Amino acid sequence: MTRASLEKQPHEVATMFDDVAERYDLTNDVLSLGQARLWRKAVAKAVDARPAQKVLDLAAGTATSSQPFAQAGAYVVPCDFSLGMLAVGKKRHPWMPFTAGDGTKLPFKDDTFDAVTISFGLRNIQDTGAALRELYRVTKPGGRVVICEFSHATWGPFRTVYEEYLMRALPPVARAVSSNPDAYVYLAESIRSWPDQPALAALLQDAGWAKVAWRNLTGGVVALHRGFKQV
Repeated sequence: MTRASLEKQPHEVATMFDDVAERYDLTNDVLSLGQARLWRKAVAKAVDARPAQKVLDLAAGTATSSQPFAQAGAYVVPCDFSLGMLAVGKKRHPWMPFTAGDGTKLPFKDDTFDAVTISFGLRNIQDTGAALRELYRVTKPGGRVVICEFSHATWGPFRTVYEEYLMRALPPVARAVSSNPDAYVYLAESIRSWPDQPALAALLQDAGWAKVAWRNLTGGVVALHRGFKQV
């Protein structure tokens, strides 16, 4: 899979992530020019995990994104549909309850989690609306969702430079550091075809989430959306 489409076949995307699992975190740090770590900190602050709370980290990959929640004392479940990612994560964090799961059919009961979050994974799920409804279903009344996803830069000149980087600079960098550079060509194109900030907010509202808001990170390269499940 080297061409992007929002009509993604789950097994193809899962296989793609299996192939890049071993060096995924390193590659992300390089390709994001170090911004990925700042984005993770912003997510952790927005989720605001507390001791004894239950947090679902969907599309958790190797569970790098899950660590801040665990360190805050929450019970965090890293969930992903890439068995390769889960295997690498389990080697690194054997004590964590890694769970294989499809974002459109989560293997959890209704009203289970105090907070649900997904970082850079929503656009890789075949049915965005179904995923947002599933996250809503497994969240407790009064609970919250935090979505961190690539978005659309808000300043025109910067947006042009950013898109040039995605399509011209990213592939050769990926070839140098990734075990599957074609996967990153797909990822770059999927970013360009992803809905902008207001459109994703509308999808959240359509799925039932209330008090939906977002804020831009790195000039809109990434957006942090949040919503709440009504009591």
